[in-house]
Amino acid sequence: MQLRESNIERLASEDVYDALIVGGGINGAVSAAALAGKGVKTALIDQGDFAGMTSMWSSNLIWGGIKYMESYDFKLVRELCVSRNHLIKHYPSTVQEIRFLTTITKGFRWHPLVLWAGTWLYWFFGNCFTRIPRLPSLKQVNQEEPVIDTQPAVGCFEYSDAFLHDNDARFVFNFVRLAMNSGCAAANYVESTGATRENGIWTVQLRDVMTGREFTAKTRTLINACGPLADQYNRLTEKKTEHSHVLSKGIHLIVDQVTPNKRVLAFFDQDGRLFFAIPMGNRTCIGTTDTRTDDPHAAITDEDIDFVLDNINARLALDKPLDRDDIIATRCGVRPLAVENTGGQDRDFLQLSRKHEIDSDIEQGYISIFGGKLTDCVNVGNEITDLVKQMGIEVRYPKYRWYGEPVDSVRDEFFHQARLMNLDDYTDPASSEPLSTRLWRRYAGHAIGILENIREDPRQAEILIEGTEYIRAEVRQAARREMITKLEDFLRRRSKISLVSRQETIKNSAGLLEACEILFGDDAKKRFDEYFREHPVTNGIAKDPSSGQAAADDAPEATEAADSAREREHGFETLNW
Repeated sequence: MQLRESNIERLASEDVYDALIVGGGINGAVSAAALAGKGVKTALIDQGDFAGMTSMWSSNLIWGGIKYMESYDFKLVRELCVSRNHLIKHYPSTVQEIRFLTTITKGFRWHPLVLWAGTWLYWFFGNCFTRIPRLPSLKQVNQEEPVIDTQPAVGCFEYSDAFLHDNDARFVFNFVRLAMNSGCAAANYVESTGATRENGIWTVQLRDVMTGREFTAKTRTLINACGPLADQYNRLTEKKTEHSHVLSKGIHLIVDQVTPNKRVLAFFDQDGRLFFAIPMGNRTCIGTTDTRTDDPHAAITDEDIDFVLDNINARLALDKPLDRDDIIATRCGVRPLAVENTGGQDRDFLQLSRKHEIDSDIEQGYISIFGGKLTDCVNVGNEITDLVKQMGIEVRYPKYRWYGEPVDSVRDEFFHQARLMNLDDYTDPASSEPLSTRLWRRYAGHAIGILENIREDPRQAEILIEGTEYIRAEVRQAARREMITKLEDFLRRRSKISLVSRQETIKNSAGLLEACEILFGDDAKKRFDEYFREHPVTNGIAKDPSSGQAAADDAPEATEAADSAREREHGFETLNW
């Protein structure tokens, strides 16, 4: 908490920032990292936790948008493939190539050979960076993935994209931490209640959500990176823009691993839209739906869950069909899709891409970011820096590379120290990878500090919360460096514990209270009780541990909105958010 409080004091000081970013999702996080890294005096706030909305509800895919080839948007596909390759190159421990095995059933609008040919074109658009596409026989598919029901299939093809090995929200927070390392004043649970401009300076009204304290911050440029709430913030600041958002709700279900292979299983529903079974360690993430909504806090419904279960059960040859008892956790979020204000609102939202749009008022020092996705994040950071420079802000270190893992010498030193300590002897036998590999992927150069803690006290290498892969030293690191304000910040966003463990298991863990004591000190019991009060277990399925979203029968205020949505068309879609 000391880190957050000190940053709030910096925000409330008389200093004038060059750029203040409202919204700590992927767009805000990369903007802060790029600006601060290049020498711009930067501040970042979020009304909730960092990555607390769209950026924590993704499919964890880093992909080139193969679906956009059907609409002949080849320029976008090319751009996204290049961006994907760039992330694979600069984040080799985190963003990794993965194969997509796609099954085509009878009656589909395209012959499997046509789709296979399309994957070759997709491969060429990506500069032949990944492994080449493959056309396996159904017999080969039965041998490699017996879980797939090939009875109704007429063919399969396989190609490559990429995925986040760990957690989307963790990926986003690492950009926030990178920005803070470069001097950015960042604080979660701080909302902007308005902003006015006078004599070339924005005065931004702020409120500490945790204490109710109100204060102001001053900045030369103001950046709206509020994701699904961007239109609301533009109305609050009375700014008119060329673009706005339409919103699409998507859900995922987390179940036990359906296949031991590190491969995405892709299928099409009857309307020809893709949906996935995505590996998540010893779990599988299934989804996603795509339902038009006007609610940026849309809730998951019973119909959503049934729809996903029905579709996946129709395509997998499981010994026992998946049902509600198999659901470990749910994910429910809203994708903001950028549209032009003139006519775009009437477009079929299922055909909208996740391409980002940036509107700027150079004279007024105001920027709004619309849309966007994890794949394209580096481009957003660079474009925001260019715009801020056009607004007269000095970019002192324009050639500084603000993203990517540390240089090889830092990585080699970490693994050398880990070997000297025999660190991997502490690896949990149930883990899918060595402890050293996991620590490097999550913390990069800062993992060296974790080694020092373990050398001083070997107990720091012990798993603290049963059934997870998180050791005591990681919790201590989170308490010191990661601005954990509520328990869900740690369980869901800095880690993925609540995504891969049932709420009952988490609550009954002997180590959870110790984790709370490390994270919150005297407030440990208060934060423990707060979390399980806001995230109870209902009918065996935990409420989405994101921002208090519940199943429809637990959220009367959400049910009314959901009722009208039930009449809308459900559909699986590859819109990676």
